[in-house]
Amino acid sequence: MCRSIKTLRPPVLPEEASEDEIRAAALQYVRKVSGFRAPAAHNQEVFDRAVEEIARATAALLDGLEVRGAPKAAQAS
Repeated sequence: MCRSIKTLRPPVLPEEASEDEIRAAALQYVRKVSGFRAPAAHNQEVFDRAVEEIARATAALLDGLEVRGAPKAAQAS
């Protein structure tokens, strides 16, 4: 588990996760899985594409989650 990735859903966050927070989590994930903090030039494109795809999947996940017991304002996405 990558300890740098924080939980991005209510009620852990008081409001909806920002695009920057989602992208930062995706970047940390790709760094952990690939083993590269910064990829070599010949891997940069695939690295960046993975970050963007994971960020999109994360945003879709957060948009689709129904958090039971969370205040109604936190559930409205």
